[in-house]
Amino acid sequence: MPNITRQTFLKQCLGIGSMFTLSPYFSWAEDTDTFLQNVVKANNQEVEKLLKIFEVEITEIRRRLGFDFANLSAAIAEPTSRYYQKTELIPAMTRILKFLIKFQKVDGTLDLGNLASPPDTAFILEPLCVADRILRKISIPALNNVKELLKDFILEAGEAMRTGGVHTPNHRWVISAALARINDLYPDKKYVRRIDEWLSEYIFIDADGHYLERSMIYGEVTDNCLITMARLLNRPKLYDYVRKNLRMSYYYMEPNGEMVTNDSRRQDQFIGMNALPFYLDYRHMAIHDNDTEFAAISKQIEQIKGFEEKNMPDLLAFLTDDADLRKPLPKPAELNTNFEQFFKTTSLARIRRKDTTLTIFGGTDKPTIIASGRSTSPSFFSYRKGEAILKYMRFSTDFFSTGYFRSDGLKKEGNQYILSQKIEAPYYQPLPDEFKRADGNYQHSPSTDGRFWNKMDFENRPQSNIKTIETTISIEEKNGLAELLFNVKGAEGVKVTIEFCFREGGEFIGLKKLDDADNYTLESGTGEYKFGKDSIKFGDGIFKHSKLRGLEGEMYTSHFGSLRTEGMHVFLTGIVPFKHKITLS
Repeated sequence: MPNITRQTFLKQCLGIGSMFTLSPYFSWAEDTDTFLQNVVKANNQEVEKLLKIFEVEITEIRRRLGFDFANLSAAIAEPTSRYYQKTELIPAMTRILKFLIKFQKVDGTLDLGNLASPPDTAFILEPLCVADRILRKISIPALNNVKELLKDFILEAGEAMRTGGVHTPNHRWVISAALARINDLYPDKKYVRRIDEWLSEYIFIDADGHYLERSMIYGEVTDNCLITMARLLNRPKLYDYVRKNLRMSYYYMEPNGEMVTNDSRRQDQFIGMNALPFYLDYRHMAIHDNDTEFAAISKQIEQIKGFEEKNMPDLLAFLTDDADLRKPLPKPAELNTNFEQFFKTTSLARIRRKDTTLTIFGGTDKPTIIASGRSTSPSFFSYRKGEAILKYMRFSTDFFSTGYFRSDGLKKEGNQYILSQKIEAPYYQPLPDEFKRADGNYQHSPSTDGRFWNKMDFENRPQSNIKTIETTISIEEKNGLAELLFNVKGAEGVKVTIEFCFREGGEFIGLKKLDDADNYTLESGTGEYKFGKDSIKFGDGIFKHSKLRGLEGEMYTSHFGSLRTEGMHVFLTGIVPFKHKITLS
């Protein structure tokens, strides 16, 4: 594919211009017949497995049961399926519904992850409602009991959707989407009133395209829900949020389909995810808007490892429910693989030069509090060249056990991205007389630097002997090469550690193994990490001390916690004052 010019890219800010260019030689049209044949084939294979699985009693409530039922329903309804109108599917369908009804609470909910959970019940309602729409078009007398059981379950659950509460921002839209599906099947104004009550809180999306949770997992969930509501309730303005989030999400996609999640406020900031769940969102919007950009991303997702196994078996039900999804994709644009994008709202930068990518992150929530709903990842940099992947780079000091560096934002100065953090650690003087207590039982409170808690009434104590450490990391990209300059000053003699984590399964050249736990160092010069045909060269090395434990800091280690992940770890170490340059290429 020809390179896109930098001038063209500068117009590709979110919401402005196009993030792709049309290929001058691309004359493509999706072969929908072959696509549908492959979808039906995948469904046939899935149903064959399900018939064996459901020969025995079900023992566990799980969301997957909804998709199993939808896949069976799609097979019995699809004329080109080998299971078309085959009554041999009905016992398995009946078994699923009777099991769900058996464990449905009086209020209509299920115990799915959380106890008597309206939002978790809403997740399983999506495929069940899809199945209901499919089955009502099939006239097989033997299915009548299945249809009645399904209707009973959905309507009971509908009351839970109409009256139940939520835990997280995306739950509002999951429940609303479930209500939209139920209303589409069994129209009742009470369902729409509840949807409007949730929507009256308004949907937040920032200037870059992030929803409240800044999460790829729950961004996709929200997109899916808004598409459902827009389609079934005729609320076209809801598509605007989806378009904005999907355009942004492309810049978070790695060449292999993995998603950047450094700035997430949910669990994916550590466990990660890939783009496979986004497939129907992009496909729907590509067809609905005749959007060549979304068509190109849809085709890219089809090439991601795992698409055949994870996506294809579940597609037939959704393509049967929404006939528009069966329409051919518009001719795709050429994917832009040469860009630099700075997401100021979350202090994250993404740079891509074909198969080489950089991610720079400095937007953790301050103060650092370990909790769901807060951004706490200390991974400030990652670098990829094809299959050679530096999963993350982290930086730590032993300055009063404050642990990993977490930047106070991200700035761009010229061609450089600047990460910085200043930490002050005081000592505390005796309390002034007016704050002293005769019983010595002072307020249990955090130290003013947030490192620990004690019954010392810290905020009212004078401070002295204040120690300071200032860290600045400057990062510059030069046509795929990355230069990082570390500059640490303040309290002298403090040990500092740069931690690299490369994807497991690779090979190091020029490094020294430190122990049996996949820990290495580069004492000087340049080293290399190889994975398959690709490699990353990095250096200069430096190793001035061997303190490699407790890098997380006191808030983790006081409870024996660790942020270490799987991978091949390399440690470079130094002493403050510390100034060191690392180049990756």
